Amino acid sequence: MQQQNGVYDLLRLLEMSIEESFPIVPGRFVLAKPKEIEALIDKIYRSLPVEVQDARAFLRRREELQVEAQQKAEKIVADAQVEADRKLSEADFIKALEREGNRIRAQVQEECEELKRKAIEEADSIRASAAEDAKRTREGAEIYAEQVLTNLEHDLTKLQQVVKNGQVYMEKLRSESYGPYDTPSSYELR
Repeated sequence: MQQQNGVYDLLRLLEMSIEESFPIVPGRFVLAKPKEIEALIDKIYRSLPVEVQDARAFLRRREELQVEAQQKAEKIVADAQVEADRKLSEADFIKALEREGNRIRAQVQEECEELKRKAIEEADSIRASAAEDAKRTREGAEIYAEQVLTNLEHDLTKLQQVVKNGQVYMEKLRSESYGPYDTPSSYELR
């Protein structure tokens, strides 16, 4: 929660920085200090929770894979085009290229859907794991608190018994030192 408040505070600083900028066209364009804005944006990125940063890294990797897949597809298409030029007539080349392009498009779409499915599964798994960890931590804290209270009750019972034993012992000493008839009235049992 602390981390989230930090992000909101940084976003508020960013808003204030923009509000305090010099207006060029009121309501549309302002003249701002780019270093100040960039520094605030960097702080915001660093203040984001680890899960968000991990998700962003995963999405960046997914985009990289999509670019790689697109590049592979383009290379395959280019290779197919060279091969088709060599082997096929112009009409056959166009048909073959369309088929290959459709196949590659379907393959890329399938890979993207698979990446999306894995990302959702991984996010669900992380969420479930975090919930389970929180539950175990709470249960452990409850068990620990119960043990502490039980030990405290046991210790208090022992102390109470020690006090009672001390009172009985003191009364016995008092009775023995004064005898049964000459006990001062201020020491009599009540």
